[in-house]
Amino acid sequence: MITYQTMSPDQVSKLQEIDRSEHIDLIYEMNNGELIERGMNHQCPNWNEELLREIQERFLFEIDHGGTALGAFDGDRLVGFGVLAHKFRGRDKDQLQIDLMYVTSDYRRRGIGTQIMKTLSNEAFKRGARFLYISSTETRSAVSFYTHNGSRIAEEIDKELFDKEPKDIHMIKKL
Repeated sequence: MITYQTMSPDQVSKLQEIDRSEHIDLIYEMNNGELIERGMNHQCPNWNEELLREIQERFLFEIDHGGTALGAFDGDRLVGFGVLAHKFRGRDKDQLQIDLMYVTSDYRRRGIGTQIMKTLSNEAFKRGARFLYISSTETRSAVSFYTHNGSRIAEEIDKELFDKEPKDIHMIKKL
């Protein structure tokens, strides 16, 4: 049985329990506001030390600055997590970002990510956000997940996030 709970900074080492690996068969690129499909045949590996450290630092930064992390657990094992960033974004400062979202490979397509997204959406709404901002990896699995959960391509692109991840697909979800 999967349980969901707010995560604390002392649980940062649990992030290494996530296996982010996946086979990527298709990616998207943005071209004049349109998604363009590109075939791909790539195996995305699990975390390396550097990437895990970067993810852990982002996790801690957001929690330390007022963001929220939600974990999905199967017993003691972390099988998914999402992080709602602390900083309001957008022209009207009415958007909060989903900064991190991962479900471990052997637990995908069970509704775990959707439950995390719903819970973080509710938290963002309670904090006064009208939208979620998502800077999604360009993979079919990620873009399809966010689309399935009510997101659409953002008309207004957050420059700071674009500069960090120019290949990401920038999306917005009305709360």
